[in-house]
Amino acid sequence: MNLNEKESALDARAAEKNNPLYGTWATRVLRPFTELFGLSVWIAAVTVVIIAGITVVAIYYFIHLAPPRLITVTSGPTNSAFDTFARRYQTILASNGVTLRILTSEGSQQNLQRLGDSAVKVDMAFVQSGIRASATKERIISLGSVSYQPLLIFYRAPTNFTVLAEFQGKQLAVGTAGSGTRILATSLLASNGVTGGNGTTFLDLEASAAAAALKSGGVDAVFLTGDSAPVQVITNLLHHPGIRLFNFVQAEAYARRISYLNKLEFPMGSLDFAGNLPKEDVYLVAPTVELLARESLHPALIDAVLEAAREVHGQSSLLKRKGEFPAPLEQERPISPEALRYYKSGKTFMYQHFPFWVASVVNRMLLVVIPAIVLLIPALRFIPRMLQWRTRLRIYRWYRALLLFENDLNAPMMPQRRKELLQRLEEIEGHVGKMKVPVSFADQYYALRGHINFVRGRLGE
Repeated sequence: MNLNEKESALDARAAEKNNPLYGTWATRVLRPFTELFGLSVWIAAVTVVIIAGITVVAIYYFIHLAPPRLITVTSGPTNSAFDTFARRYQTILASNGVTLRILTSEGSQQNLQRLGDSAVKVDMAFVQSGIRASATKERIISLGSVSYQPLLIFYRAPTNFTVLAEFQGKQLAVGTAGSGTRILATSLLASNGVTGGNGTTFLDLEASAAAAALKSGGVDAVFLTGDSAPVQVITNLLHHPGIRLFNFVQAEAYARRISYLNKLEFPMGSLDFAGNLPKEDVYLVAPTVELLARESLHPALIDAVLEAAREVHGQSSLLKRKGEFPAPLEQERPISPEALRYYKSGKTFMYQHFPFWVASVVNRMLLVVIPAIVLLIPALRFIPRMLQWRTRLRIYRWYRALLLFENDLNAPMMPQRRKELLQRLEEIEGHVGKMKVPVSFADQYYALRGHINFVRGRLGE
């Protein structure tokens, strides 16, 4: 090692020791970048920070995009149709590792209010179509309709009623506040000119109490729907002597005039062949039940919830055909794009072929890890190329100086000129000796030093 090389090595060690990162863990982290690529400590540090930043962001979104394991649905009174739906969903979702928490309620209106109130921790709700809410803080989307919700009117009278106007002047149990039953019942009665007053009384009774009052003669009629009435209550009234089920003979007209209503039919004897219940074909009007959710509901959970809905509501019954529900029937609120995708093509490939949580991990890797790698690879490829270009320019710079120096050797050589040329060559060699180059340029670096010695030989040293 000549004098210039020793001085260069000493300068490099001194610079390293003077660096504030000397001797720390950071030195060990940065060493591959400083030694392999020839980066300065600070440029290496910036490179490491960029790589670490992309990695941290990728990890954050990988965790953040994971579907929650707990979601909450607001249903209806205990043992109502809505509550029964929710408990069946709960069982199915549990098989996918998702816990469904059920909040009982007064019915559709309260469900919609809860869903729109950001202070209430709820993700989904069963809501009877036709129910509107005031301005909400949360954006609400529809996952589609899951069933029909027929309005059943039970009454005591010596003869059959054929129009709702005949309930004028009666004691009517129209459902509790917060229920879809009350909203639908009072709306249909009002369209027939039946309002509170003038001998007509609207009673605020829950389903079981209303049924008991009808049996005892305390009220003349009760209005029931599945959002607030237990199935057992409805069944008991259907079989109770002296109580009639109102036949909506104008059902077709209601369905045409009111967009959210549908005409349904109970065929004669369909409830009880032996007892011939009902004793004639009975027509009903029915809104649909929408499964509503907050816009923030995780897309993966939308698939899981709609799979549960298909299992719960997809079979045929007296009032629906097999496969009729769930369905993307848009009412007051837009159908979620994820739900529309599900209705068109079913579950995504991953969720079709892997368990729910495995598919979730794979999907997040596709969404986060691969884009992060796509960002990192060009960055890591650009750094070496930039450094190669920079290092090549530095080496070429001294090759150019060496070429110019060698051209000057062709002139007549006098002692004084020889001394000046020797001093110039030592300056070139000194600068080259202080160069810090990546390991990948070691061959070119040592070739340059060898060519300096070659030129020195021509000088006669």
